[in-house]
Amino acid sequence: MTQAYNEFAAYYDRLMADVDYDLWAKYLRDLLQAGGVVPDQSILDCACGTGQITLRLHKAGYRMTGADVSERMLEQAQQKARKAGARIAFVRQPMQSLSVHKPVSAITCACDGVNYLLSLEDVQKFFTCANRALKDEGLLLFDISSAYKLEKILGGQTFGEDEPECTYLWQNCFDEKTRLLEMRLSFFTPDGRGAYKRFDERHVQRAHTEAELSSLLEQAGFTLEGVFDAFTKDVPEENSERIQFVARKTRDIE
Repeated sequence: MTQAYNEFAAYYDRLMADVDYDLWAKYLRDLLQAGGVVPDQSILDCACGTGQITLRLHKAGYRMTGADVSERMLEQAQQKARKAGARIAFVRQPMQSLSVHKPVSAITCACDGVNYLLSLEDVQKFFTCANRALKDEGLLLFDISSAYKLEKILGGQTFGEDEPECTYLWQNCFDEKTRLLEMRLSFFTPDGRGAYKRFDERHVQRAHTEAELSSLLEQAGFTLEGVFDAFTKDVPEENSERIQFVARKTRDIE
């Protein structure tokens, strides 16, 4: 069982091809601009993965830095940036210890980054680091896959996909006591000799609650400005699958 987003990084974009990143980036741009963060200001994109959101926000005129814990995912992001002629710095940093040379106007974290923080202590570390990395009145935008999604949609389910370059099986198990979703993925890729190479990855996400995150944000010097059913300005419902948070740094912390 290999580290998450190791060999998988080379296939990530193909398996996420149905995600409308243009729509996602536009939604974040709208939230940023509504919060006073306009093009030419600096943004740190945490858990940036292969840079899909990072590159789109750069194209919209923001000065971007991308951070991720996976070296393989960052390699994919750097290749995209070079191909696009985009000058973006990508750095390897875990969310719990992120740092910047100069404070930024906003921090974004899309597509489950906070779910991969498996304890409230780690979430608190991320929020604390985000506070220190932001300018005064800076914005923090992040989303989570909801507890409903992790437990009811993904938990106990097995998924599979058969593509020419990669076949995969994805098995999920949700633990109600720990509120952790364990995802075991097995990939089979052609080796060019008529056989297949197999590699396995294990991913774990935690089902955080709005109340937990709201409390931790307040402790970390943020004021929560919005909690939305993702891609809308609507209040989340019980069956919302993704929840968007918008918070503003309103005080420094030690």
